[in-house]
Amino acid sequence: MCGIVGLYLKNEALYSQLGALFKPMLIEMTGRGPDSAGVAIYRDPVADDQVKFSLAHESSEYDWTSLAANLGNALSCRADVTQRDTHGILTTSGAEKDVQQWLADNAPDIRVVGSGSSVEIYKETGLPEQVYERFGLESAQGRHMIGHTRMATESAVTTAGSHPFATGADLCLVHNGSLSNHNRLREELKRKGVTFGSENDSEVAAAYLTWKLRQGVSLKDALEEALDDLDGFFTFCIGTSDGFAVLRDPIACKHAVLAETDDWVAMATEYRAIATLPGAEQAKVWEPRPATVYAWGAETLDGMAANASEHADQGAA
Repeated sequence: MCGIVGLYLKNEALYSQLGALFKPMLIEMTGRGPDSAGVAIYRDPVADDQVKFSLAHESSEYDWTSLAANLGNALSCRADVTQRDTHGILTTSGAEKDVQQWLADNAPDIRVVGSGSSVEIYKETGLPEQVYERFGLESAQGRHMIGHTRMATESAVTTAGSHPFATGADLCLVHNGSLSNHNRLREELKRKGVTFGSENDSEVAAAYLTWKLRQGVSLKDALEEALDDLDGFFTFCIGTSDGFAVLRDPIACKHAVLAETDDWVAMATEYRAIATLPGAEQAKVWEPRPATVYAWGAETLDGMAANASEHADQGAA
């Protein structure tokens, strides 16, 4: 089961409505994933000498202000935090690895949910509508979001096991399906210095892509190599600072729908989530082909946006 949604706004006039437009899309996927939900929103990029961390704690009463002050004093860096329920968005001038090590040594009850320049990740157990409202995301502004509703079939219902998953570099991933070789791949990535925060197979896929990017591989090439290295069945929606990409495995047994208008591009597990968007009745709608990369965004996606439009023309309903 599980439900995936993604929304990329092409019309800048809609940026102020991103959170409101995304909410009904996520809620429509409740039947596919009532256990937990999460979203990644890209907004408010930090300065070049700063890093933005998405952090989580079990309690909404956690003292995030003291955490930021202690970190700043210990690393002699700037550290500011904004709290949203159980999550804290930390902006710091500290080196990313130094901050992660300090958190591991001094705040082991804190989970690093994601990091980069613009991504913010929020996820919790509970119904999607309740999770969305807990974090006050309906008023969120920005260009694009991806989200996930989970029906836990292979692991416990926990916040740590919820999607999206991110392992740095502004990249995050939501996944519908199951990987059969994730344990072997997890051990290989650990030997390369990659760390994990859950036993979820989807986190392995996210870590694999991030590791590829850190080797200088383009996102397009990393996704194409994933078709050989990731064994199983999957539909991925991958968020980056510039847009989002969609990839299905060669068999493509998990549902996926894409739609595009002059104002937006949307992806969902089922069309009913896309139908909530204004102008959906005039959208170009198609099923993404197996083993084909689709993406929308800026040039750093290596021209995949142009390829996506070409595939849409070939496969439109």
